Amino acid sequence: MKVNQPQNTRTRTRELTMAAMVAALYAVLSYFGNFFGLTYGPIQCRFAEALCVLPFLFPATAPGLFVGCLVTNLMSTVGPLDTVLGSLATLLAALWTARMPNRWLAPLPPVLCNGVIVGAMITWYEVGFGPGFWGMFAFNGVTVALGELLACYVLGSILLTVLPRVGVLRAQIPAGRLRTEKN
Repeated sequence: MKVNQPQNTRTRTRELTMAAMVAALYAVLSYFGNFFGLTYGPIQCRFAEALCVLPFLFPATAPGLFVGCLVTNLMSTVGPLDTVLGSLATLLAALWTARMPNRWLAPLPPVLCNGVIVGAMITWYEVGFGPGFWGMFAFNGVTVALGELLACYVLGSILLTVLPRVGVLRAQIPAGRLRTEKN
């Protein structure tokens, strides 16, 4: 049993390091995206959201995405609501992405989770649950989902194509994912 322990410790350290790097990269990309006004609001395209496809190849990155989003949302214009709900939407999307059967469906959970959860949150912040909620929710949900679609299906798909070709990273990808990433 002790023979496996160093390998297990090494694997956990590697996974923790990868999650921490993803958290930092997410926060930095979001910070710089805010200079262009793309990080917060009903019309947003967080370039950092492209990282939300990573749990498909590296399941251990899901907590890092949550932490990176949490740090980013601490600066949100919506305040504590975005810190909690926006970060949980990213965590839910990351966990769901890790369970996707193929690389073409991997970007879908962030698009759906953020379109619905963040779209509803922004709408509540703007108009409350009054009579204008559903109309604004349709607008906000679609615009947030479109931003996610751009980030995850365009930029994220590039990551899903390139990362398995990097030898050091390829060794970290579960074997089943290497088979399904061609699908």
